[in-house]
Amino acid sequence: MCGIVGYIGGSEALPVLMEGLKRLEYRGYDSAGIAFFRGDALEVKKCKGHLSCLEPLIKDDGIDSKIGIGHTRWATHGEPNDINAHPHMSYSGEVAVIHNGIIENYLKLKDWLFEVHGIRFVSETDTEIIAHLIEHFYEGDLLEAVYRAVDKMEGAYALGVISRAEPDKIIAVRKDSPLIVGIGEGENFLASDIPALLKYTRDTYLIENNEVVVLTKDDITIYDELKQKVSREIFRVDWDVASAEKEGFEHFTIKEIFEQPRGIADTLNRRLLGDNEILLDGIRLGREELEKIDRIYIVACGTAYHAGLVGKYAIEKFARIPVMVDVASEFRYKDPFVDDKTLFIAISQSGETIDTLSALREAKRLGARVLSVVNVVGSSVARDSDDVFYTWAGPEIGVASTKAYTTQLIALYLIALHMAKNLGAMDADAYNRVIDGLRQLPGKVEQILGNEDQVKLIASRQFNNENIFFIGRNLDFDTALEASLKLKEISYINSFAIQAGELKHGTIALVQEDTLVVAIATQDKLFEKTLSNIREVKARGAYVLAVAKAGNEEILKVADEVIFVPEASDHLMPVLSIIPLQLFAYYVSLARGNDVDKPRNLAKSVTVE
Repeated sequence: MCGIVGYIGGSEALPVLMEGLKRLEYRGYDSAGIAFFRGDALEVKKCKGHLSCLEPLIKDDGIDSKIGIGHTRWATHGEPNDINAHPHMSYSGEVAVIHNGIIENYLKLKDWLFEVHGIRFVSETDTEIIAHLIEHFYEGDLLEAVYRAVDKMEGAYALGVISRAEPDKIIAVRKDSPLIVGIGEGENFLASDIPALLKYTRDTYLIENNEVVVLTKDDITIYDELKQKVSREIFRVDWDVASAEKEGFEHFTIKEIFEQPRGIADTLNRRLLGDNEILLDGIRLGREELEKIDRIYIVACGTAYHAGLVGKYAIEKFARIPVMVDVASEFRYKDPFVDDKTLFIAISQSGETIDTLSALREAKRLGARVLSVVNVVGSSVARDSDDVFYTWAGPEIGVASTKAYTTQLIALYLIALHMAKNLGAMDADAYNRVIDGLRQLPGKVEQILGNEDQVKLIASRQFNNENIFFIGRNLDFDTALEASLKLKEISYINSFAIQAGELKHGTIALVQEDTLVVAIATQDKLFEKTLSNIREVKARGAYVLAVAKAGNEEILKVADEVIFVPEASDHLMPVLSIIPLQLFAYYVSLARGNDVDKPRNLAKSVTVE
């Protein structure tokens, strides 16, 4: 979940490192630091807090280094403080290391380094042991020392290593944590994600698992785990720097909320032909393949898991195939019913979510066919899958996912419809009605965003609530889960979602005078039932904010305030009903004075279990 960056070349390294870290701070912002050469000495500057805390430490310092590594941290081992911040130095200052991931056997290695070799530790981190191991094994060949250190380590890691003894190179290692290398002219780069490099190069190598890379200013050499050289095709990034900029918006989060019409349209337009045929970019899911499938697992985490719940509904409703949805972190420990008749659908915005990636690999081991829904081309989940559906949301920088969620929904609708048509499970009229409804969604999302001021006003009156309920039925409950997660992520309000019909089985005991209840009531077939549930909480003194379809004005008689969204079929309402609730979460967080893009304790890409 941390961000790592490295530079070697003819320019000053520090501005490049700082620029890269700014682009990666969404991956963690508990602390920041850089390691570089000042003459022959290896030096580290680091501090607790956001990247802004690091800038004064290096400003006007007269540093002119052509090589360096940098890190922005999401804390796992050891509290966020100056000492635990990365980079970490070896015991005599010969080696500096940055690390994204977790070394699972670090306590064993720490004991070995201390008891056998007398090496003392200054931090609480697992990363410090890496620097000590590399120096301990160094015998004149830094690459060999890195290999020997890695051989001792268990866990997930992406590493950047520099050494005083060999100041003309950076060595990088990847195991289950993302790593890319940027290709320049007389300079080269490494990073954990593409935005860090876009200002300098679009040509990259996507580093595979268990590979080691040696970077000099003129060369990049990739080795496999047996130290054999590996050839690699250049991956050229086709999106621009502006996509990862705020472009006049106050925060990435609100920018990305407003990018949803375009993201939805792009995801649709790349797959829908003029005759309503769905083109799945080479994904092999024809009738023959589908008839071999007797069950589908959808596995994901957080927001992607909520998208999976809607995907389950769509696949079962349209294609009539049974679907199980599981949280990725639990999947491997449940002895799942997976075999060669299983289709495993993995959903991940970044394509680097370690829980989802681990579940995917377990499903493949058991014989399943893997289809992934991801946003990042060339990501680990994408590369480990049999088929990939890219969502084309563009880079999502805000930690709280918004446009990735709605484009994941679109992807799952298209997959479900494609299955239904190939299996003959849906008549042509019903199929075309859903496709036509999908085509109308970008315009309807634009309409909702045009009602931003109403949501902003509601948020200005409700931001002081410390406990908020979200209720809904069927697909509205899936939306309630996502809306509640968005609110708690960025506002720190204790919010939770519950099926509206379950309130009376215990949870209604928590409802009292002026409790805010957000009721989502967009499912026509359950509208009257939801109205009854609203009346139940109103009778206990709740203040009810409802989200409903335009035209369903009966809800005005029971709710205190209503946000109306454009009408669509019940199937597609999750795409529309979440939009005002994303805005609500954003403006509540803003009113509470929070850093919306960088919520506490969170990071964008979860690469640790």
